[in-house]
Amino acid sequence: MTRREIRDSAFKLVFEQLLRDDDIQELYDIAEEIEEITVNDDVKKIVEGTIAHADELDSIISGYSKSRSISRISKLNLAILRIALYEAIYDENTPVNAAISEAINLSMVYTYKEDTSFINGVLGAFSRDHQKAEAAENA
Repeated sequence: MTRREIRDSAFKLVFEQLLRDDDIQELYDIAEEIEEITVNDDVKKIVEGTIAHADELDSIISGYSKSRSISRISKLNLAILRIALYEAIYDENTPVNAAISEAINLSMVYTYKEDTSFINGVLGAFSRDHQKAEAAENA
């Protein structure tokens, strides 16, 4: 599986979990049963990490979303934002810009054009602050 395919499968599972609020193992079982979503260790790492850090990620999203509260962000957008931020913060193998780029790619496939702009705005603001913080740490 490519990194993009792994992320796509993780996105579908995170989104499904937001809709159904089922136990993640049950969603893995359903995904494997219908054979439409690949579930492997790489997918599980992103899904479980994203879910485990959901409150923290939502707090970050809230801080950068000037026009919408968390409750007003669509589940599709929320899943994309959570995964991008999880990867940017917790996956040392994924540069922040790559996480953002992949989030934009997901949004172009699954959301409306204005949603892509919203996602890009939130993640862009996060990236700018993240770069400033890194620069300050290295100074």
